[in-house]
Amino acid sequence: MSELIDLTLAEARDALKAKTISAVDLTKAHVKAMEEARALNAYVLETPDQALAMAKASDDKLARGDAGPLEGLPLGIKDLYATDGVRTTACSKILDGFVPRYESTVTSQLWRDGAVMLGKLNNDEFAMGSSNETSAMGPVVSPWAPPNWDKARLATALKGDKKGLLVPGGSSGGSSAAVAARLCLGATATDTGGSIRQPAAFTGTVGIKPTYGRCSRWGIVAFASSLDQAGPIARTVRDNAILLRSMAGHDPKDTTSVDRAVPDYEAAVGRSVKGMTIGIPKEYRVDGMSAEIEALWQKGIGFLRDAGAKIVDVSLPHTKYALPAYYIVAPAEASSNLARYDGVRYGLRVDGKDIAEMYENTRAAGFGKEVRRRIMIGTYVLSAGYYDAYYVRAQKIRTLIRQDFETVYHAGVDAILTPATPSPAFGIGEMGSADPVEMYLNDIFTVTVNMAGLPGLALPAGTSDQGLPLGLQLIGRPFDEEALFALGEVIEQAAGSFAPAEKWWV
Repeated sequence: MSELIDLTLAEARDALKAKTISAVDLTKAHVKAMEEARALNAYVLETPDQALAMAKASDDKLARGDAGPLEGLPLGIKDLYATDGVRTTACSKILDGFVPRYESTVTSQLWRDGAVMLGKLNNDEFAMGSSNETSAMGPVVSPWAPPNWDKARLATALKGDKKGLLVPGGSSGGSSAAVAARLCLGATATDTGGSIRQPAAFTGTVGIKPTYGRCSRWGIVAFASSLDQAGPIARTVRDNAILLRSMAGHDPKDTTSVDRAVPDYEAAVGRSVKGMTIGIPKEYRVDGMSAEIEALWQKGIGFLRDAGAKIVDVSLPHTKYALPAYYIVAPAEASSNLARYDGVRYGLRVDGKDIAEMYENTRAAGFGKEVRRRIMIGTYVLSAGYYDAYYVRAQKIRTLIRQDFETVYHAGVDAILTPATPSPAFGIGEMGSADPVEMYLNDIFTVTVNMAGLPGLALPAGTSDQGLPLGLQLIGRPFDEEALFALGEVIEQAAGSFAPAEKWWV
């Protein structure tokens, strides 16, 4: 059974079509792996009976020659995606027990194409976090072991408070951990300021944040509506391309969804990159960036140059304002979006002497510390007297950030190469407890992509001095995810793949 979970999504797809394996056996192998890995806390809800029923239906379709492009492939679904009849909580107490009677557009398209749902994956509460430590369901543990920890220490920490075990990144930490630990062939995720790309970089997996509007946001619990975008995390560039083709597409229920044909992304994987121009932005050499991140960056530049790409230096002068502007825009939109959670219509209700006290009691009990912090920041910057000083100014900076990218692309640059994160994964409980800004700095290389609405691909390109995965980021032109897949394949083939050395959590 272990051989089945070691297949990539593309390999499993091809084996299913060739009828050398069955969807039921493939699903059973992943269900067993989920059960053995519960200590990682990657899944907040397992749906094995539903998965096996979907797998049986897939085997029937495969036998009839009526298979969809994802037929029989077991996936994990981030708990931000509404799933009809299956609990969806955004990993918050305020949505405890909420079971939607509708399906998100993205997941409905995955089921349309034959995918199998293994369960719901853990995430930072309402996607607010960079380490998956803010989840009301508890932190997710990365399947990568901390350097130099023996089995006894790992077992003790796993059974205890998990402090010091590595984070899988956030907010899509359950997605990245499940893919890295072979608990699914791929996973849905969302990215508001780096929540697909940073977890992918931390776990040695591949994640793409598509162009804003490429995937429907309908049925996905909102954090910041002008920044949120759905996308996949998987083990390879090809697997990401396969999943994105099913996830993408126009949706009339989402007014920000773009009515544009979805290309065959997989066809771009392996395409020559000879003659493409790759920009290297000087502003991404930030103060305090480690030597190993700089060395990784140079290695990636070498991979692309060896494949025939032209490397040029570029400038994105407003990059230094991106992080502070993001942490005005995102909390402001979160403050508005999360106003709907009031104890009246669904989810948690904590009674009070009147409706105002009921609102206060419900929100105080239902929202975690980080969510309350961002609601307060957002409410402040939207309030009278501060709206122009903060929110309007941040939106103007956002326009300048987008114009920086437009200038570079108009000059003939096809894509931009940067680091994905300023460091490898850190330990649970080791960052941001005293100063949340320390945690926010994890997004320093990723937020510009969301502010500008561009596609960004993160993939592993090497390891740290202590053997932990490190990632690079490719930033593309709007709706040119194909270029990122072509370039990403070059880096992936040159760098190789990265996986935890052993299943120490079993």
